[in-house]
Amino acid sequence: MNDLPTLPDQNPTAAPGAAPAETLPPEKAQPVVSTPESVRVLTVAVVVLGLLLAALAWSSHNRIQSLKEEMARSLQKDEQLNKDTSATAKQVMEQNRELAVKVGVLESRQAEAQSQQLALEQLYQDLSKNRDEWALSEIEQVLDTASQQLQLSGNVQGALIALQNADRSLSRSDKPQFISIRRAIAKDMDRLKALPQLDMAGVAVRIDSVISQLDGLPMLAAEKPAAPAAPEKPAKPQRKGAKPAPATLPDTSLAAKVQETWNAWSTEMWADVRDLIRVRKVDTPEALMLSPTEQYFVRENLKLRLLNARVALLSRNESAFRGDLAAAQESLAKYFDTRAKATQTAQALLRQVAANNLAIEMPSLSESLNAVRNYKAK
Repeated sequence: MNDLPTLPDQNPTAAPGAAPAETLPPEKAQPVVSTPESVRVLTVAVVVLGLLLAALAWSSHNRIQSLKEEMARSLQKDEQLNKDTSATAKQVMEQNRELAVKVGVLESRQAEAQSQQLALEQLYQDLSKNRDEWALSEIEQVLDTASQQLQLSGNVQGALIALQNADRSLSRSDKPQFISIRRAIAKDMDRLKALPQLDMAGVAVRIDSVISQLDGLPMLAAEKPAAPAAPEKPAKPQRKGAKPAPATLPDTSLAAKVQETWNAWSTEMWADVRDLIRVRKVDTPEALMLSPTEQYFVRENLKLRLLNARVALLSRNESAFRGDLAAAQESLAKYFDTRAKATQTAQALLRQVAANNLAIEMPSLSESLNAVRNYKAK
């Protein structure tokens, strides 16, 4: 900008179209004389340049001032931020110290809680072990009792109930260690359920029914002749097309009354004569010669036989049961009137009782007992 353009030298006196004069070397050139117009142009250029410099200086000053203000505000913000950060850092440090104290307390409490938990777990294991031992001991005792009853009296239902109660007790504990015991109990239950069913209560009720009927059964020695049935006169058949005979009025004459009295007296006398003599074939004549005392003892002995058969039934003594039933049936056939309906009913009941089979081999509960004992021995 400081370099001003130079005006070309012009020769006003030179004619137009004339050839330019020869240029002289710089050493011999004459000094150029500035005209007023070039001075004005130069002055304007200097003024414009000064104005531009002033504007540039003013703009730079404003920018520097705004930068200073922004820097000051930034410094203030940084100072405030530093103060806040310092306060926050102090607060965080205090909180860290408090947290460290609390963490220390919590760690101590956690250690104490862990020690208590270990003690409680050990106590629970001891109690659980003792409880399992008590439960297994109780189950073993129940199974042993059920096994003895099964072998002595054949109480299948009692053994099944004992096995079901044992399985229910083991299922409440819900431990996989008891699976082998429950499997053995299930096998014993299946074996008991596969046995043929014997209605011991029904058989005992039939025997008791016969015992209660013995006092009312008629004996041969105490038999009384039965009253003969009145003979029935057959009605005369009527011919086809015949008219029914007219109803006759009762004859009230003396001859009719005498005839009626004679018929009644002769019928009664004939019935008495028939009752005096009675012929019957008896295989055991001594049964007809029993005195009332002997009849009483015959009934009582028969009751004792049936009671012994009942006891043999409950104890599953097959030989004693069969022997007592045979003796009771023989006594009924020998001393009692087998034509009476009550005696026939008693004999039918005894035949039903004798049809039951007591010779059933009872299984033992050894598998369940061995499983319980093996688990306890571990």
